[in-house]
This record gives sequence, C-alpha cells and structure tokens, in this order.
Amino acid sequence: MQSKYTHIVLGLGATGLSVVRFLVTKGIKPLVMDSRRNPPGAEALAQEFADIELIAGGFDCRYLVQASQIIISPGVPIDTPEVRAALDMGIEVIGDVELFAREIADRKPCVVGITGSNGKSTVTTLVYEMLQKAGMSVAIGGNIGTPALDLLCQDAEFYVLELSSFQLETTHSLNCIAATCLNISEDHMDRYSDLNSYREAKLRLYPQSRFVMYNLDDELTYPLEPMNQNHFCLGVPEGDAWGLSDGKIFHGDSEIVNLNEVTLIGSHNHANLLAAMALAYACGVDKESMVDVAKHFVGLSHRCELVGVKQGVSYINDSKATNVGATVAALEGLNSHLGDLYLIAGGDGKGSDFSPLTEPLANITQLITLGRDGPKIAKLKADSIAVNSMAEAVAKAAELASSGDIVLLSPACASLDMYKSFMARGDDFKQCVESLPDGE
Repeated sequence: MQSKYTHIVLGLGATGLSVVRFLVTKGIKPLVMDSRRNPPGAEALAQEFADIELIAGGFDCRYLVQASQIIISPGVPIDTPEVRAALDMGIEVIGDVELFAREIADRKPCVVGITGSNGKSTVTTLVYEMLQKAGMSVAIGGNIGTPALDLLCQDAEFYVLELSSFQLETTHSLNCIAATCLNISEDHMDRYSDLNSYREAKLRLYPQSRFVMYNLDDELTYPLEPMNQNHFCLGVPEGDAWGLSDGKIFHGDSEIVNLNEVTLIGSHNHANLLAAMALAYACGVDKESMVDVAKHFVGLSHRCELVGVKQGVSYINDSKATNVGATVAALEGLNSHLGDLYLIAGGDGKGSDFSPLTEPLANITQLITLGRDGPKIAKLKADSIAVNSMAEAVAKAAELASSGDIVLLSPACASLDMYKSFMARGDDFKQCVESLPDGE
C-alpha cells in the first residue's frame, strides 16, 4: 500500500467523480473509496483517470487515518465508524460543496442556496430561470443535476444551488448572496436521531448567507438567531415581506402578479413561487422577468405534474413526494378542488411517522395503498384499498373516479422497495394512465 494519500474521496457516483476532477486540476492525486462493490461511476473513473486508485467494497482505515483531508459524498453518513475514527484524530472531513465554497471565496457573494424538505428543485429551477430571463449569467446544480464543482468551469455570475441536509452537514463557508429553508418535515429519519437534528442540519445554511428568506407559515424554518432576514407566507404580507392577498402575489404593498395567470398548481407551489421571487429579487432581478417565468413555468416532472385527463379525470404524478410532508403539502394544496380526490400512496417510509397524514386523509374520497409501508398508511383511513402494483392502483382509481375528479400519486414514501428511483415510479404511473381508455 502507498504510504500516504493526502486526500481521500469517500463515495464515488457523480459527486465523487466531480471531486476527483477538481483535485486533479489542483495537482492532487486522491484515493477513492466506496462501500459498494460496484459503485456507479467506476467505469467512468477508470476511463477518465486510469491512474486513480479505487478501493471498492468498504473503507480502509489504514488510509483514512493518514490523510490530511477526506472529501465525503452526501450519501455517506458522518457517523460511519471509519469516518468517525478519522474525525477523532483531527482529520478534516468536508463535502464537495465546501470545496466549491473555498474555491470561490475571493469572489463577491454569488451563490443562491436553497434547502428544505420539499420544493427545493422547483424553487431552484424557478430562481435559475428568473435570473436567466433577466439576462444574468447563471449556473444551476448541487443536489439537482450537475455537482457544484463541475459548475466552476461555467464561470457564471451566479450559482443557484439546491442543497440537501447531507451536503450542509459538511459545508461551513458557503458565502451566499441569498438563501432559504422552504419548509421542514420528517425525512431521512433513518439517518437522523430526531427531527431537531435534521432541522439543525438544514439551518446550517443561514449563517453562511448574507440574506435569509424563511417561511412564516413553518416555525421550524425560522432562523435560530437574528440576522438579515425576511419571510414569505401564504397570507397577507406585512412590511417588506412576500405573500398573497385577493388572489394576487404581493411584495409588501406592491402587486406582482395575479395567481390566475400563474401556471403552477396548488398552494404549496404558490409558496414555492413566492420564495423564488424573493430570492431572485435579492439578486437584482426585475419584476417583469419574474412574472414572465411565473406565467410560463409548468413545473418539474414527478412534482404535482398533470400527466393526463382520461374521461374527465385528471391524473397527477407527484412521485417526488418521498416523505410525509410532501404528501401533506400536495393534499393541502389541492383541497380547494371541487371534485373528489383519490390518493395512491405507499412505499418505503424510511422510518417516518405517518400520523401527520391523518387530517389531510380525512378530506379525500378514497385511499389506495401499495408497497412495503402501505399497510401503515392504510390504517389512517377507513375502507382504504390495498393493491400490489401501480397498474392495479391506477385501474382501481379509474374505476372509482368520475369526470371532474383527481387521481393523485403522492406516495409519502421512497420508492426503492419497488423501483430503482422515484422517477421510475412516476414513469410507471404515467404509462398506466396512458393505457387507460380515452372515451366515455
């Protein structure tokens, strides 16, 4: 074994590869380790960096305790025993976003940071499009699409980053021009000891930001200490805040746009739009650019996405709702709908408490459950229907629903008990809907 590697990359995949690329440009030859025997990205690593060693199938402490810096992927928990041993020896353990932050430390604040349990990707994309519309040079990535370090080659004026709690655990010096935590609800309880530790990870973003936008309707997003802050809410805004009044978006006393002109569906998406506008405004985006994006942005795939109307029934794919809070938001966002609502839910609950679903489920017409934790959700509503597949779930919903009703896939669970990803689950739902007859 080589006597010492100064830098070790823990976890391969897209993030690990981006770290290797970055380190190599700095003249550093890292060692890569992954706990998986056949990690994603192994073939790309071998092709792009034939001289970079990969140790797969576990973490070798002999190397870790000799390193000067360990760059850990978000999927590897900080409390992994081998990582904890290195930390106890005073070895620095950081993530790719921290490397990114240090690389741009001498620039004026140019990062927009977005975290939260739900809505991150939607808000990140909205802010990106608003900045683009305003003629600014902007790059988008982080926990969505391109890893942060790979964005550096774009030399953008602004970087809009979606940030997960896992990424924020190892990020200390991200000097954001503006940032938000959209909402906090139980998620990843298989990795965090309780909701508060998860919240603390999310709120690590605030002290790394020049301006903070929090959600007045969710106390868990409030800054722990006073700072340069403002808020958004679904009520009438006070002072310089962002909110709604008479079916319109307002910034303080200034009317921005009528919600009738906005394409996004549901009050939870209206909250996302408020947050995006507030962040874009902090970057100097004009009202006209924000409104133009709001009028044309139809949303992202698998996030309250209308995938079809069959015999007058609207089918909405919200497969990205991989936690309870996301499903609660979707149900509450659609509670003003006049027709009946049929919900398809279930999957791998990741140790979550499903009880917050109880009240929203009381307002739906029928619950259809599937997957590993489907039975736990089924207990929350009388006469729920259990099925074994997405095809069976869609067929049953189509049989029960009438013109004017909504069938919503919003699982409140991860997909990995039945699918390789939430995207694959959503695509299955789409295909099942497409196969339904069109006629009366």
